[in-house]
Amino acid sequence: MSSRKTEKPLSHQYELNDPLHQLFDAVKVISVQGYDDHRRVIYWNEGSEKLYGYSKQEATGQKLEDLIIPVSMREGVIQAHGNWLNQGVEIPAAEIIMRHKSGADVSVFSSHVMFVNQYGNKQMYCIDIDLTDVRKAEAQALFKEHMLETIFEAIPDLFFLMQTDGTIIDYHASKQENLYVSPQQFIGKNMRDILPEEVTSKFQTHIEKVIEQPELISFEYDLTMPQGILYFEARMAYLSEYKQVMVIVRNITEQYKSAELIRHQAYYDSLTLLPNRFLALDRLSQILIEAKRNNQKAVVIFIDLDDFKKVNDSLGHEIGDKLLVKAAQRLTQVVRKEDTVGRLGGDEFIVLLKGFADHNDVLAIAENLLKVFRNPFKLAGRELMLTLSLGIAIYPENGCSASDLLRNADTAMYQAKAQGRNTFSFFTSDMNQVMQRRFEIEEQMHSALERGEFEVYYQPKFSLQTNSVVGAEALLRWNNPSLGKVSPNEFIPIAEHTGLIITLGEFVINQALSFLKHWQSRDKEPYTMAINLSPRQFRDQSLVANLQKSLEQTKVSAEFLELEITEGVLMNGQSYIHESLAEISALGITLSQDDFGTGYSSLSYLRQYPFNVLKIDRSFIQGITINKSDCDLVKATIAMANSLKLIVVAEGVETEQQFTILKRLGCDLVQGFYFSKPLPSSQLLAFSPGQHLF
Repeated sequence: MSSRKTEKPLSHQYELNDPLHQLFDAVKVISVQGYDDHRRVIYWNEGSEKLYGYSKQEATGQKLEDLIIPVSMREGVIQAHGNWLNQGVEIPAAEIIMRHKSGADVSVFSSHVMFVNQYGNKQMYCIDIDLTDVRKAEAQALFKEHMLETIFEAIPDLFFLMQTDGTIIDYHASKQENLYVSPQQFIGKNMRDILPEEVTSKFQTHIEKVIEQPELISFEYDLTMPQGILYFEARMAYLSEYKQVMVIVRNITEQYKSAELIRHQAYYDSLTLLPNRFLALDRLSQILIEAKRNNQKAVVIFIDLDDFKKVNDSLGHEIGDKLLVKAAQRLTQVVRKEDTVGRLGGDEFIVLLKGFADHNDVLAIAENLLKVFRNPFKLAGRELMLTLSLGIAIYPENGCSASDLLRNADTAMYQAKAQGRNTFSFFTSDMNQVMQRRFEIEEQMHSALERGEFEVYYQPKFSLQTNSVVGAEALLRWNNPSLGKVSPNEFIPIAEHTGLIITLGEFVINQALSFLKHWQSRDKEPYTMAINLSPRQFRDQSLVANLQKSLEQTKVSAEFLELEITEGVLMNGQSYIHESLAEISALGITLSQDDFGTGYSSLSYLRQYPFNVLKIDRSFIQGITINKSDCDLVKATIAMANSLKLIVVAEGVETEQQFTILKRLGCDLVQGFYFSKPLPSSQLLAFSPGQHLF
């Protein structure tokens, strides 16, 4: 038992060592007495009552020599006690004759130990064993020899005595390695100065609880120690008489790891290590709760490996198991970290997607799942081809419960099997129509550029100071013989996903700059041309070189080219984004932040990147005449942009009232249907040079 002095002054002559006494109270077959430095009884256990006949009340406060010491031994006992206190001469253990309350002799084997309590006072404890029965005396003598060591060393727990504010005033540790810091660093200190904040918070919360409800309270916590992360269970009791808290701490790392292993075996597939059916469905239930709360969609993809039974039958289960493991690894490569891939059993898997707002995102995931299985699996010197059949169900359209969605996704999977396998099917016919439409768009898009189906349109930009056209934004349009006019909202995401956006983007840049040169030359006006750049274009390493090449070929000065960057590009945060924007700005090209106000980080992007233009999203412009908050936001945005010396463009202006408000607020440029819809180049040229529209 380790003890330390504290700086707190004593409020009475001696302090009861309650943690120690609680241990001795549990040992009722032997007599344990405690005496202060004047040999007065401060502790008298039940074993002492039985051995010497005095009750605890009778004995407490009485001197040792007046209580149980025969007259002939009193002088020697007093001297021996004084020598121990003053000179450190220990009283040896010995067989002696003591005196019962009745006056009868009591033969005991007596041993002694001296403690220093938390206030620096010395306390002597006597441990007396009844030697009446010889066999019992021999056993108890052996027990006595190691008793103190056994009591404390056999208990691996840590003992702490604390004040209610968390100050540590005493401790015991049989295993010093379980201490977070050395005793010198925590005795007399508050635990918040020693332990991590989250652990301190747990302790303080449970101290408050144990004070309010005086019963044993337990809780768990973990600490990062030199030997790794250790897990502990703390049991806490309130000593109301002394306004102190006793904490017994046990290292439960092994039990925790064992329980964790059991939990893992219960919730994870032993072969693939993926979540099993039970855990996957539990996660699905949680995903549905979150989706309902946030008004989002959730997706269940039921996956079956096509003809997997043939692998098992022809190559054996060992190869089949290895193939399942590799298949599981490929599935996890496709999804995001926040999504779940689970194994339902056999050759059936499940993928759970959350936070989706657009069906095109689901289509992209489904296609990637199929795509990742196009490469053969190499096992045992063989190359094996494996395909998937996917069934897709979406919350809330196809069900609101985990069981309904799983059943409907399973049904859709069988529809995919019926379609010839190695494909996917949505549960509803409407979604299948969306899928077919997407396939048709992608198929037609591959050669549409060569067939001359794409055309660049231009939406004029107008200056609110001169009331004249000062430039335009280039917008891509597609008219296909079989599909008709395809909306950019449909084909741009598909082009982005397939990579065709790179080729289409180069087409737009070349066409727009060629037209700009012609437009400027004809009207002798410094018109500007704005072009959108997508996230996929930024990943193209030749982007900057191609821009420079197009400017040189068309003989357009870089200052007249404006590139519109959406927050979707900037959110990536990759180094190549910073590098590309810096290189583009170095060429003298104007940078515009598009759709300002729709994201959470737009302001920070204005700080990070060299923007020259700020483009307010149409959703705010539409609300300025009916929503004061939108109007105030636009007003604040314009004021902020002016202070940063940025040009402000308002898009989506559709009414005269919107135009009037924007002019009053000091907006620089506007575009929208109120002035003109996007026009082919021939119609835009119909505007006379410097034409005034108002």
